[in-house]
Amino acid sequence: MNASEMATNLEFASKIATVVNLFKFEFPDARSDLKPWKNDPQTRELVDPDSIDIGFHFPGISKSWQSRSILIQIRFYQDPLNGSRRAIGVEAAGFNHLGEQWRLSTVENWNFVGASEPSPQIGEKLKQFCQQTLEIFNFTR
Repeated sequence: MNASEMATNLEFASKIATVVNLFKFEFPDARSDLKPWKNDPQTRELVDPDSIDIGFHFPGISKSWQSRSILIQIRFYQDPLNGSRRAIGVEAAGFNHLGEQWRLSTVENWNFVGASEPSPQIGEKLKQFCQQTLEIFNFTR
């Protein structure tokens, strides 16, 4: 679901802003997009209500990223017994004019899959970003 729609309270909005700033700190050329999904019926059918989706776009195709746009999807699980909600994983995907070029999931083995992948340095920074994102959303006061 678009991050802009998930910012329903101050705490959640603050955590989304922290994640965006964390990404932009590491990758200052990126422009954030809190509404990466269109608001049409076909797209709405595909949207996962248990996720926060944030797009990041670079001014051109980045050789080190092997893509121009990155979609970050933070997945959540709500415990039906106690109502607690926590982040269970981060999915990241890189896109260019040919479509998806690579994908990274923290749910399984944290490896890149796809036609290409980011440089090792960018890949490690992205994995660190994913780890920090999980910590941000699972930190409770």
